[in-house]
Amino acid sequence: MPGGRLYIVATPIGNLEDITYRAVRILKAVDAIAAEDTRHSLKLLSALGIQKPLISYWSENEKARSEDVLNSLRAGFSVALISDAGTPGISDPGSVLIKKAIEEGIEVIPIPGPSAAIAALSVSGLPTEEFTFIGFLPSKSGQRRKRMEQLALEERTLVFYEAPHRIVEMSEDLLAVFGDRQALVMREISKLHEQTFRGPLSRILEELTSSTIAGEYVVAVAGMMKESVSVDVALQEIRALMKKGFGRKEAVKRVAESYGLSKKELYDKSLE
Repeated sequence: MPGGRLYIVATPIGNLEDITYRAVRILKAVDAIAAEDTRHSLKLLSALGIQKPLISYWSENEKARSEDVLNSLRAGFSVALISDAGTPGISDPGSVLIKKAIEEGIEVIPIPGPSAAIAALSVSGLPTEEFTFIGFLPSKSGQRRKRMEQLALEERTLVFYEAPHRIVEMSEDLLAVFGDRQALVMREISKLHEQTFRGPLSRILEELTSSTIAGEYVVAVAGMMKESVSVDVALQEIRALMKKGFGRKEAVKRVAESYGLSKKELYDKSLE
């Protein structure tokens, strides 16, 4: 096995006090640090009193720079990979390098820490035994709604990330596609202006439109409740099953039995 080690180091999503003792120790010990934005990371490293060679590793140069990092690892050097905030590879650059390192037998070690998705979920009041992390949805409304329609039947809590300039529009789409489900929207988690909105999507949307829109957002939405399934939603699932190769009768039977709906009604509606 090559001598180098790749450390995947989670960094604060806002409050610098959230850095772990272990993360500081690793950042001080490695030979180099690969950072999403070296200018941003310098602020964190300076605050921690850490001076190390930095490798720029952002999304648009990820494939090219991953080779530079791999060369260091092949030579036996240790490298820490960090993103601007949170955990590398989770809606941030990192997955390309991690995959290549694993393929080459290089040891990849997680240094856990802050996560915006987990932080929001922990105070959401929504079911957390199971959840589905989606990350960022498409930026265009039409594509975004199409993706939401694919997720409308998901029974687990759904977690999204969203940029400030799209949060209101995205919330409008959620309400239109999912209905008035219970949800949570958080912005600026762990920062000075942290703000939390909880309740039905309609109320959250009203509060968002009258609040200051700034910072990064995490959105958690309750999954679909079986007892609340409409015929239209059931028909969507029937069409999805038919695309997977099921016959109409079998698809109707599965959906009707799953949600306690009339097979005859669903079959007739599916023909329309």
